[in-house]
Amino acid sequence: MNTLVIIPARIGSTRLPRKALATIAGKAMVVQVAERAREADIGRIAIATDDREIAKVVTEAGFEAVMTSPDHPSGSDRIHEALRHLDPAGDVDTIVNLQGDLPTIDPALVRAVVEPFEDRDCEIATLGVEIEDEAEARDPDVVKIVGTPITDTRLRALYFTRATAPYGDGPLYHHVGIYAYRRSSLARFIALGASTLERREKLEQLRAIEAGMRIDVELVKTLPLGVDAPQHLERARAILEAGA
Repeated sequence: MNTLVIIPARIGSTRLPRKALATIAGKAMVVQVAERAREADIGRIAIATDDREIAKVVTEAGFEAVMTSPDHPSGSDRIHEALRHLDPAGDVDTIVNLQGDLPTIDPALVRAVVEPFEDRDCEIATLGVEIEDEAEARDPDVVKIVGTPITDTRLRALYFTRATAPYGDGPLYHHVGIYAYRRSSLARFIALGASTLERREKLEQLRAIEAGMRIDVELVKTLPLGVDAPQHLERARAILEAGA
């Protein structure tokens, strides 16, 4: 596969303003994420941003940046625009959407997200982790995967929800919001527009499910730390400064 890892990074953030530029172990958070992507070693890396300060910080750190519209409703729309700028010839066939607020992510997880593409029928790939904490199972901020097993480490997604689901005995899975798209699948996904269940659950991936697109989920053992609030930022700093 010819893979492009795109990291969407906005300057605006409601709960943690300017978080993409927050300093962690001497580097901006978005740079830390780019370094984890480089350690994954699966392909070219670029940061898609609507802010020139982020672009400047990224390029000074030795990474590629591409300016995108400030009006995109989602990260997927941003990476689709970035792809057109970065690869107008259409050489890239696989795009990884790596969120810009995962500075401590294990590079192995970035590699894992493309593994479902071993199956040519898989259109979109993502990650899941089994839920072990009962509080997480009830937390609407934790998105759950309803899926059917296709191997010991892979599910075919049937639904994503903020509710506790599915009902009954058996494991529940926490969705990890990292995606890999086949190029044609990303173009189709963007062209669909927001769907009914996407609006209701506020989960973008439901657009693909409603349209009959196939999403496979690679199951991994560790949940990456998403930095959404000041306490998450302090945890990320402690983790990366301890390893410096």
